[in-house]
Amino acid sequence: MNQGSTIFSQLIAHASRDALDRCIRRYQGNYRVRTFSCRDQFLVMAFAQLTYRESLRDIEACLSALPDRLYHMGIRGKVSRSTLADANEQRSWRIYADFAQGLIAEARRLYAGEPLDLDLKRTVYALDSTIIELCITLFPWAQFQGHVAGVRLHTLLDLRGSIPAFARITPGSFRDSHLLDTLVPEPGSIYVFDRGYVDFKRLYRLNQARATFVTRAKKRQKFRRLYSHPVDRSTGLICDQTVVPAIASSAKKYPEKLRRIRFKDLESGRGYVFITNDFRLPALTVAKLYKARWRIELFFKWIKQHLRIKMFYGRSPNAVSTQIWIAISVYLIVAIVRKRLGIERDLYTLLQILSLSLFEKIPLEQALNSPNYNFDDHPSRNQLQLFNF
Repeated sequence: MNQGSTIFSQLIAHASRDALDRCIRRYQGNYRVRTFSCRDQFLVMAFAQLTYRESLRDIEACLSALPDRLYHMGIRGKVSRSTLADANEQRSWRIYADFAQGLIAEARRLYAGEPLDLDLKRTVYALDSTIIELCITLFPWAQFQGHVAGVRLHTLLDLRGSIPAFARITPGSFRDSHLLDTLVPEPGSIYVFDRGYVDFKRLYRLNQARATFVTRAKKRQKFRRLYSHPVDRSTGLICDQTVVPAIASSAKKYPEKLRRIRFKDLESGRGYVFITNDFRLPALTVAKLYKARWRIELFFKWIKQHLRIKMFYGRSPNAVSTQIWIAISVYLIVAIVRKRLGIERDLYTLLQILSLSLFEKIPLEQALNSPNYNFDDHPSRNQLQLFNF
């Protein structure tokens, strides 16, 4: 039995300490810091994520109750509300954003062999964004539509393993299609996104980079049909056509041919119109690719339910970004541990176990793996009966 390291320390050990230190030095995070370092800040915020702390007061009360355990968790500085609040306000969120990028690379390497449920060897990404709502009274800087406040989390999700390959936090008013300007396309990869990202100039940039995109056509978008290809209507396919934009301005932005596929879901009866620049994929595979995009919606729903990104410990843009990036880092660390230790349980179950056992000093694998219970159907002869009918 492990007598020295807490489960929290063993978990954090799966994230490179040198990588975090490099990020801290890159942005001079510990400049003029005496006691509460950036690493202490990360560990305390990670603890808050894993144990579902509600506020700075909640964090301080929990950690102050066990002062002798802080050293074994790796926390060297004194934890107080004011110190943690100042750290979240003043220390650059880019430290933890860069650290998360390193974790993303490691997680994607570990999950590269995960099945895709499609007969494809190419990398498939789902691109989307979600609004993280904020109280307009407490976060007036985040107002973007009437009395609505929030920030937008853009994510490029690798569908093999549901690991984010790219993430960015923008103001709530940021248009989805503009994110394609910052995206570096990978030749041969497939990008699946909703029609909010449809912009012919940006789509042509993806095409020029030899990347495949699959999206939905906007309702009033007009195309001119050039050719029609045979389809099996029993599968829900209605037509498979080669088209070009019918409007001159759109045709100028995208001067090449596109593929339009009409599909009707046999279960719901709902119709879809897909647009892609790939003419070799089977038409039904294109429809299935778009259906797989739903995984990113599930990812957003999951992190909102199980990570602390609804209630924030600070009110500034820096504090909000810091908390979101550390939450993403915690998600990635748990995903990395799950793969490295070969644990079959889902991430939700692992987070529930960790929330109750961070201070235990047992091997991490033993804590996270499901025990093998042996149930005895025959009661002991010494056991008294509560009811005797």
